[in-house]
Order: sequence, then C-alpha cells, then structure tokens
Amino acid sequence: MKMSALFLEWSGAITGAIGAGLLATNTPISGFGFVAFLISNLFWIAFAITKRSFGLLSMQVLFTATSVLGVYRWLI
Repeated sequence: MKMSALFLEWSGAITGAIGAGLLATNTPISGFGFVAFLISNLFWIAFAITKRSFGLLSMQVLFTATSVLGVYRWLI
C-alpha cells in the first residue's frame, strides 16, 4: 500500500472515531462530531478513489450527505 493510501485510510479512521466520540458525549460541542465525520468522509472518499473501491466510495458519498445534514442541523 502506498504511503498516501495508508495516510488516507488512517486519517479517515481516526477522524471518524473522533466524530463518534464527540457525538456520544451529548454535550454542547457534540455537533462538531459531524464536522469530524465530514472530514473523515473526505479522507475515505479519497482512499476509495485511490483503491478503486466503488462500494466504499458510494457509501461515503451518502455518509457525506448525512454529515452535511448533521452540520446544518447542529451548528447552523
């Protein structure tokens, strides 16, 4: 695996875990979990394109829509 793909994979995993943790706290900063999810989605989309993983790409495009909705509903 190329270093860039490895970076994208781990960045997506870490930012996704941060997003889940923030939402799980159910505190005033929980909405920023959706921002972390949005960043995670972008890493995973780049990873999926790099790896030509179209199932993962499709899933992340849909998750990006839910992340945008979450940002809108919680922070805007």
